Amino acid sequence: MSPATTDLSDAHPEAQTCDPIFCDYGGITAFHGPIKTLRVFEDNAQVRATLETPGEGRVLVVDGAGSIRCALVGGNLGVLAVENNWAGIVVHGLIRDSLEIAQQAFGLKAMGTHPRKSKKDSHPAEHDVEVEFAGVSFKPGAWLYADADGIVVSDKPIHE
Repeated sequence: MSPATTDLSDAHPEAQTCDPIFCDYGGITAFHGPIKTLRVFEDNAQVRATLETPGEGRVLVVDGAGSIRCALVGGNLGVLAVENNWAGIVVHGLIRDSLEIAQQAFGLKAMGTHPRKSKKDSHPAEHDVEVEFAGVSFKPGAWLYADADGIVVSDKPIHE
């Protein structure tokens, strides 16, 4: 079980909190772990490639530039997240297969849903770079804590 974001925010006012632009979609609402970042645009080929690697309890933060024209994560990628031990995914963009994803044992926060799939290998991706959205700077290796109340990000672990 993840620590409550409300308690973490109270105890660590220096921690960043995301603007409330995300909804919960995964079968697990509360999750936490070290951050791995990925910057993409309307192309989820590298999201898939990343989720095919060992997650080791990390949280994949995908900066999809907030695009609302297609989904970056769907049910098949959710299966990969579970199989490869990713604690969760935060998508600055949209997802699809939301009913399927709700049955999968990982956390997923995204801005919304869209039935259209993304393109493949049409745009370059950037791995392990600092990304900024929702009022927060996400750095590789920093810690992300998520639950029904929101997202808290800290440069170091702040849970016991």
